[in-house]
Amino acid sequence: MSQGHALSDDQVAGELRKMTAFIRQEALEKAREIQLKADEEFAIEKSKLVRQETAAIDTLYEKKFKQAAMSQQITRSTLANRTRLRVLSSRQELLDDLFQRAREKITGVASSDAQKYETVLQGLVLEGLYTLNEDKVEVRARKEDYDAVKKASEEAAKKFNEAVGKEVTVELDESEPLPEDSAGGVIIVGGQGKIEINNTFEERLRMLEIDALPAVREMLFGKNENRKFYD
Repeated sequence: MSQGHALSDDQVAGELRKMTAFIRQEALEKAREIQLKADEEFAIEKSKLVRQETAAIDTLYEKKFKQAAMSQQITRSTLANRTRLRVLSSRQELLDDLFQRAREKITGVASSDAQKYETVLQGLVLEGLYTLNEDKVEVRARKEDYDAVKKASEEAAKKFNEAVGKEVTVELDESEPLPEDSAGGVIIVGGQGKIEINNTFEERLRMLEIDALPAVREMLFGKNENRKFYD
């Protein structure tokens, strides 16, 4: 009976083919699944790597851009400061030259016109008298100006008396003359020698430089530039 159920060689071969085909089909399907999974994971990993590299490149570019922008800003600022300093230096040289010429000019006032110089001295002494408003003051001057200063002081005392109604004695202090290289002018002393009003030409020019400098700058360089200079 067992022989009746025995499979022939062809049947065995057929069953083997079926089993082989089934196994092959299962393997192919499994391989496709693995391939699809691998492709999916590859795409995900690739996308992740691309995003990471893109972000890294963007970060590096942004960093370099900021560095370049900062470097450019520093360069511009440096050039602007250098230019500004050169402009300010040129302006200062011009102003220094302007006031130096003024110094040279006032130096010759005393010798060029004696009458005009005496009038100027009179005004300088009178200004000191008004400021001190005392009964007695002393005046210091260059030795070469003693005669002119004496005459100017007499006239100044008269004008002071006429304007204030007060007598004042103006004496020439010959114990301490102004330096010979002085441009001229006088120093009026009051308060028993404790108060000095410096009305020499050098001092008046120095005060002029301080007081008139903004106006001179505005006249030479314009109103807006004058403001920028001090800012």
